[in-house]
Amino acid sequence: MVEAPRTGENSDAIALGLIGDEWNLAIVRLAIVGGVRRYKDFRDRLGIANSVLTARLRHLTEAGVFTRAQYADAPRRYEYVLTRRGRDLWKVLLTIASWEAEWVGEHSEPLPPLLHTECGQEFAPVMRCRTCGEPAGLRDVHAAIGPSGGFQRSVPRVATRRRSTAGSAGPGLVPQTIELIGNRWSAAALAAALFGARRFTDMLTMTGAPPTIVADRLRRFCQMGVLTTVTRPGSSRAEYRLTDKGRAFFPHVMMMLEWGDRWFRAPEGPATLLTHTACGREFHPVLHCSACGYELYGTRVLVGRG
Repeated sequence: MVEAPRTGENSDAIALGLIGDEWNLAIVRLAIVGGVRRYKDFRDRLGIANSVLTARLRHLTEAGVFTRAQYADAPRRYEYVLTRRGRDLWKVLLTIASWEAEWVGEHSEPLPPLLHTECGQEFAPVMRCRTCGEPAGLRDVHAAIGPSGGFQRSVPRVATRRRSTAGSAGPGLVPQTIELIGNRWSAAALAAALFGARRFTDMLTMTGAPPTIVADRLRRFCQMGVLTTVTRPGSSRAEYRLTDKGRAFFPHVMMMLEWGDRWFRAPEGPATLLTHTACGREFHPVLHCSACGYELYGTRVLVGRG
């Protein structure tokens, strides 16, 4: 297990930094779903600039998502093989695909259906508590700051969204997911909303972001339909509440944090402490099929019908 430094990014920030990059997501998705391993195949399938692809593959390899294996001597060539850590991202990709399919109308290409081969039905993933097996939504999970937590350590250091350069626009496969987590301040504002912040001043305090940035992020989240404003009777101050669309993003956040904690936990302990209120035990999310109710495994999920 790779450990995060005590004074640097914690597991939440590392997970956000990797998953909040749209090219990283596209590369990992192609490796998991399409079995792609070789540089040329990634480049041709994604239409990505060489400089962008080289940088992303290097970063993903350094993070332990891929391992580089030589497959030819003359000339020397390498392929990128998913590690256990990389294959474990299927759950994160699944929750992203499900949320985008249900809540986002426009994509650069149609999102394929998800089929559970065990029951043969199209499905959506349902998050449950691994301990008691009961469904778990935003209101069923209590989150607290862990030993390595805190907003300063929990957001990626890169200040702006990781946009591609050298003529390669982002793939645009999951545009609103990237809008929510592809920028450090967006991720911080979303986390604050999920932690219960409702007022503008609460958002400022929890995120530590400049007021203009917080105002811009809240405005954009309202435009996306993730947040809505509510004014209490007798008060002139607006509060920001998560909509159904915003609450539906919660399983993705949980799977992302679970992945980060599993593979990048800091020496002093987890970044976030999660408790399932129904059973009172430590919460670990697991995904089940909405059609048959069985637990989902990556080997039994088919993307598309072919």
